[in-house]
Amino acid sequence: MAVPSAHEFHWQNLARLPNGRVYHTLSEVGGQMYMLGGCDAAGRPCSAVDLYSPEEDRWISAAPMSTPRAGAAVAVLGKQLLVVGGVGADQSPLKVVEIYNTEEGRWRKRSALREALMGVSITVKDGRALAVGGMGADLLPRSILQQYDLRKDVWALLPPMPTPRYDANTHLLANKLYVAGGRHCKRPVKAFEVYDTEMRSWTTLPTMPCKRSYGGIIWDPDGRLCLLGGLRQGGGHQSSKFTKNVNIFDSNQGCWLKSDETLAMKTKRADFAAAWLRGRMIVAGGLGHEPTALDTVEAFHPQKKKWESLAPMAFPRCSTSFIVIRERLLVVGGVNQVTQGPTNDNVTTQQFIKKCSKRNKMAT
Repeated sequence: MAVPSAHEFHWQNLARLPNGRVYHTLSEVGGQMYMLGGCDAAGRPCSAVDLYSPEEDRWISAAPMSTPRAGAAVAVLGKQLLVVGGVGADQSPLKVVEIYNTEEGRWRKRSALREALMGVSITVKDGRALAVGGMGADLLPRSILQQYDLRKDVWALLPPMPTPRYDANTHLLANKLYVAGGRHCKRPVKAFEVYDTEMRSWTTLPTMPCKRSYGGIIWDPDGRLCLLGGLRQGGGHQSSKFTKNVNIFDSNQGCWLKSDETLAMKTKRADFAAAWLRGRMIVAGGLGHEPTALDTVEAFHPQKKKWESLAPMAFPRCSTSFIVIRERLLVVGGVNQVTQGPTNDNVTTQQFIKKCSKRNKMAT
């Protein structure tokens, strides 16, 4: 498949958010995007649920959750959204679990977690949700791995991770559940482990090359984990610094590529949108060595083996939510340092459009 050139990517400004908020969770069901919960401008978790329809370019208010929450873990089970944990109105972790039926448009309470947790990472295998780690009410990370059976409405404990953590990145490849990084209290961790769902056992993999937070994480179609930029933790009296480093783990070889086999990004940045789109790694916005949020965008061309600049974002921002739907990258909300708060600026879409269709649009 031919990789599109840099000039064939462009931004589209879409319908504005119903209200500005951050730390919400995005999920897709049937090509529709759901935005669940989050914090408003005053930092209060909310129960709002909004549906974005790409075909109509408009937001529709859906039935709200019964529990206000931010930073919840969400799993898609068929046409239902399972919402797990997060932070509640009193700023404490939640154990409440509820499920939304997108066809019926209603919520139901389900069996709660064994304890209140925030920062849970969740994925789905064979119609069951796998929830990894989290942070409890005592502010300590957990090593728990639990599986939810929708039909039985039961949470089952599986063998725990070797390393307790929360806010980890999880990715499922065949029967292997990879868990990369995360946090322990306020510190990023380098732990990298994999759970074999058939053998029901954990294996410790080579640790991540450096401690970093707010970096980009992309799994490419070849099963490679790509760590991009971030805020690299300083040691001793050294301060943390923004980085443009790229580290790649090859799951087939079971090792991290050498530094001479990777290429750093053009711009040092952290807290940005990152996704695999049309054969490229895309990074957009974030924070860097500038007084305000970044609007710059770049993409890695695998054949040319270089990072190329793309058209900038219409609205500089960091702390965004983002999701790829039908080969479009939707970047939703976030924070612009100028306003020091959540923005309801337009949702923006990075989209590859063939030249012929672009000319047709211009003609009309």
